[in-house]
Amino acid sequence: MPPRASKRKSAPPNSSSVTSSDGRSVSSKAKIKGLEKIDRLFNTYANSSLGMIDPEGIEALCSDLGVDYTDVRILMLAWKLKAEKQGYFTQDEWQTGLKALGVDSLSKLKKALSDLEKEVEKPSNYEDFYTYAFRYCLTEEKQKSVDIESICELLNLVLGVQFRPQIDSLIEYLKVQNDYKVINSDQWINFLRFCKEISFPDLKNYDATQAWPLILDNYVEWMREKRS
Repeated sequence: MPPRASKRKSAPPNSSSVTSSDGRSVSSKAKIKGLEKIDRLFNTYANSSLGMIDPEGIEALCSDLGVDYTDVRILMLAWKLKAEKQGYFTQDEWQTGLKALGVDSLSKLKKALSDLEKEVEKPSNYEDFYTYAFRYCLTEEKQKSVDIESICELLNLVLGVQFRPQIDSLIEYLKVQNDYKVINSDQWINFLRFCKEISFPDLKNYDATQAWPLILDNYVEWMREKRS
């Protein structure tokens, strides 16, 4: 015997419980459809033999977005995707990052790049992005430092807008000095601290007895000699 129908009125369905004819919730189907669109976009740029977007694919993506391959917003996108290898986006990274951005199409991604700039500019995010930028340049296993030429390009990219006079001067010093061929993570972090804390160009509040790396002591000495 079939169960007796309840006489109690059921509550009106909400968006999370509405089901389609195949029994799946509407919201669940929307999520699946969104993920399929994200995957289709991924496949547009992915190297099928590698199963990931490679440098050539990123260049094609940049072209379609109307931004240069070296645009800082592409580095910001890599940060949002939590990309582990420079010049490559895996499908998992792509899915996670684009879902976090609320993006499933090229036009939405283009618009999201502007929002991403604002997100990175928040103090709570900026240091994480700055630290990530250095890690992203560590292209070899167990690599812990980055060559001077790459560091100069990276400084210009991530700090040039905010601290143009300091960065131009620091890059000039890094190119003429002969003591350092590479920069490590601690030195990189202190470049940002220097730009934020030290008055420029007088450097009056720079105290070499504080915990500054030697490369910055040398830079300040070089600056003072230039001005004397």
